[in-house]
Amino acid sequence: MNTTAPLAERLRPRSLQDYIGQSHLVGPGGVVRRMIESGRVASFILWGPPGVGKTTLARIIANTVNVPFYTLSAVNSGVKEVREVLEKCRRDVGSMFTQGRPILFIDEIHRFSKSQQDSLLGAVEGGVVTLIGATTENPSFEVIRPLLSRAQVYTLRPLEESELKELLDRALASDSVLQSHGVEVHETTALYRFAGGDARKLLNILDLLEQSTPEGEAIVITDKVITERLQENPAVYDKGGEMHYDIISAFIKSMRGSDPDAALYWLARMIEGGEEPEFIARRMLILAAEDIGLANPNALLLANATFDAIHKIGWPEGRIPLAECAVYLALSPKSNSAYMGIDAALAKVRETGNLPVPLHLRNAPTSLMKDMGYGRDYKYAHDYPGNFVVQQFMPDALGHHPFWHPGDNPAEMRSAALQNQRWGGVKPAAGKDVPDC
Repeated sequence: MNTTAPLAERLRPRSLQDYIGQSHLVGPGGVVRRMIESGRVASFILWGPPGVGKTTLARIIANTVNVPFYTLSAVNSGVKEVREVLEKCRRDVGSMFTQGRPILFIDEIHRFSKSQQDSLLGAVEGGVVTLIGATTENPSFEVIRPLLSRAQVYTLRPLEESELKELLDRALASDSVLQSHGVEVHETTALYRFAGGDARKLLNILDLLEQSTPEGEAIVITDKVITERLQENPAVYDKGGEMHYDIISAFIKSMRGSDPDAALYWLARMIEGGEEPEFIARRMLILAAEDIGLANPNALLLANATFDAIHKIGWPEGRIPLAECAVYLALSPKSNSAYMGIDAALAKVRETGNLPVPLHLRNAPTSLMKDMGYGRDYKYAHDYPGNFVVQQFMPDALGHHPFWHPGDNPAEMRSAALQNQRWGGVKPAAGKDVPDC
């Protein structure tokens, strides 16, 4: 064993038996475990935060399945490198010595451009290669739709405290470097809190403790020691920008809490840390819809324009529209009524299933459908005064079931007043005749 390698590398699992966490995927009956054990691996993308085992799982597959296995990192691979690997895969597929499709693992696939992802599509679709991707970003935003349709997405979760404890126990029991010091574990609350469900971060903290403990002295783990050492060496537990989840959380909460100064501070931290501007702009888009919403619909327009602007101007000028948008969002009135409304509607749909559409709301493109009553008695709103007429729009079984509740802000209060004026305070009960008005 290379004792100079980081602890996270020294303890990297080589088989599923040593893998900690993600039991929903690799536990008994888990879909990834079944694929590995059968040796028939389908294309998939592993989505999860740093340090939860995405790359390790890919390496375990490489050690287990009897097919050629290639790796690329999206950080330092271009279209040329992708095409070279795919050409090797084509030769493998045509070889009598290859038992199955080659596997191509792409780390940080979210960093691939559209053209790079397009170069993969034909090979995946044609069965030349099985793709395994790893990403910390939502594949819905970062991976092109045709590629997503050909690769199942599996979500990896932060490690639970019990799993972090298992990892700590394994490190203390099996690593010779830690054992050469001797380790005294008195408290672990701070250790697990700073790790935040990230296995690599926990092992990096242990590395820091070992490196900062003189030879011949025992490594002592207490909440006080952990907090003091990490405050003195913040970069050690933030390798590779892993702290960006904490900082983006502070950034979002500052804007949600209407503090433009804090929003600018956390924005500056991300810019100085080399965060991708698209990541920042995308989170502001989400906040504009989720936390400002109907209280100021212009916020979503500005956030979308900001996302477009950074693509056009890049760094360093991109910091200016990002800052403008962050301050605007922080100063905007807040409402989550649309967010809460759609979640309430989704919950009701999952509860009640596929309720039939009332006949008068159905489309009637054929004479048979018209004879069956499709579209009959539908009232065209523009034929009535004020472009409004009372009629039933909910399924019969639901009756009047409100999902949207106005937020406490002038814009939504005006909308709510208009709704009450139109509907007389209460929408009509489903299934009853409603007079024209």
